[in-house]
Amino acid sequence: MNIAKLALEDGTVFTGTSFGARGEIDGEVVFNTSMTGYQEILTDPSYHGQIVAMTYPQIGNYGINDEDAESRRPWVRGFVIRELSGRVSNFRAAGSLEEYLQRHGILGIEGIDTRALVRLTRERGAMRGILSTDDLDDARLVAKARASPGMIGRDLAREVMPQEPSTWELGLNSAYSPVRAGDPAEAGAPPATRRRPHVVALDFGMKWNILRHLVEVGCKVTVVPGSSSAEAILDYEPDGIFLSNGPGDPRPLVEETATLRTLIRTAAAARGIPLFGICLGHQLLGQAFGAQTFKLKFGHRGANHPVRNQQTGRVEITTQNHGFAVDPGTLPADVEPSHINLNDQTLEGLRHRHLPVFSVQYHPEASAGPHDSAYLFEEFRRLIH
Repeated sequence: MNIAKLALEDGTVFTGTSFGARGEIDGEVVFNTSMTGYQEILTDPSYHGQIVAMTYPQIGNYGINDEDAESRRPWVRGFVIRELSGRVSNFRAAGSLEEYLQRHGILGIEGIDTRALVRLTRERGAMRGILSTDDLDDARLVAKARASPGMIGRDLAREVMPQEPSTWELGLNSAYSPVRAGDPAEAGAPPATRRRPHVVALDFGMKWNILRHLVEVGCKVTVVPGSSSAEAILDYEPDGIFLSNGPGDPRPLVEETATLRTLIRTAAAARGIPLFGICLGHQLLGQAFGAQTFKLKFGHRGANHPVRNQQTGRVEITTQNHGFAVDPGTLPADVEPSHINLNDQTLEGLRHRHLPVFSVQYHPEASAGPHDSAYLFEEFRRLIH
């Protein structure tokens, strides 16, 4: 058995068995309460820079497949579980979790008391940590954890966003694949019987299921880097503009916030082009309106978070993954809270009172998780002229 250690900045050290790749990495240690969906979690770019602990006791039993990835590769820094399943049993499985982590160079640790880890981070908040199979000295590992950069002030979105634009089309067997912008549509795609509204999606670290939903509601989608200028975005002549999820602190994204401020004025106000943001996109919209963002103590990560729609009074069970939030007390008068988290009363959505601009903090595309909030994509489509 190969020993691995997870050391936290508060001095706590957990000893377990390594799986996946070997080496040493740093990251913010967080937990996710989902019972399934570990492949979607691993490949969600919003987890870039983090060591993710799963609260469910056994992980890996259904393996890894080719359909459930949410991006081109896993983005987590490290993976922490109680027990790695020794058997893969699923008709879609193309390999095991351990093989997948080895192939992509992701460190994993199993056999630690994940309940104790979660209780600790619930009390003290998300902490900087070191996961290592190389250096097993507790004091050195704790010192490294304390010296690691953490999440505050880091522009991690820049490290995961694409460098070139691309398009998404519906292909054979309802499978989706990215095509470089300007290339012919994917072979086998059904011919368009009517003009589809053109959505330009700003990618700050976007999950693929968002693109699937946008295509399913009838949109043609062009994906551009989240750092694109307002002029470049409007050159595509969009009918709607989407702002994706992504990792890290929204506050360092000063240029992106300024771009959204320009788009609110030149696209939404002047031309009636709707803007819809999710997760980091929601936080950036809040900043563009002049609101403040802040770091949550331990964040929201899981597939069972209750959120109340302030307009309808309905409660949605949502998928969430974020460590920062918008301060509702700093919203301007013409922007109203649209959704509230029922666990801690934090802001989960906002909406401009007069312009077609809205956003949510959680993930209506799910993957994995409940589909209670998928109506938001239909709402975005209805706003498009």
